[in-house]
Amino acid sequence: MSNYIYKEMIIYLFNEVGLEESSIELGIKLSLKNNTPLPILLWSYGMLTIEELDKLYSFLFQKME
Repeated sequence: MSNYIYKEMIIYLFNEVGLEESSIELGIKLSLKNNTPLPILLWSYGMLTIEELDKLYSFLFQKME
């Protein structure tokens, strides 16, 4: 994933989903530690609902086109 897409994902999580900055930071740290994609990690820890995860992936796929 490019840095641009990654930054867009962080902005989306903050502005559209409403995650707090501290939650996103924790997710990033755990994602790197566990070598897990950030969206999946956030969902598995209950920070995202399955609907929010679906919308996030739809957003990411649109950005990659």
